[in-house]
Amino acid sequence: MGWFTGVAIYFTIWWTVLFAVLPLGVTSHAEAGIDRGDGGDPGAPVDPKLKKKFLTTTWIAAVLWVALYFAIELRLIPLPNLPQHWR
Repeated sequence: MGWFTGVAIYFTIWWTVLFAVLPLGVTSHAEAGIDRGDGGDPGAPVDPKLKKKFLTTTWIAAVLWVALYFAIELRLIPLPNLPQHWR
């Protein structure tokens, strides 16, 4: 796996994990009983804790990427051979 492919796969994993992590531990204004006033969405989170979620997403994505990297390098996941001029 080349470096560009590795980075592309990492960011794809990162975004997928982010969308899985975002709803965890969130309390909406409606659940907390807080009135948002005019125009506020009652489903909006009270405290989304985005910094913590970005850090959690980063390390989970890194662990998954390393596992995928070794699975590809050890040929546990067979990939089709590309023509020579693509390498």
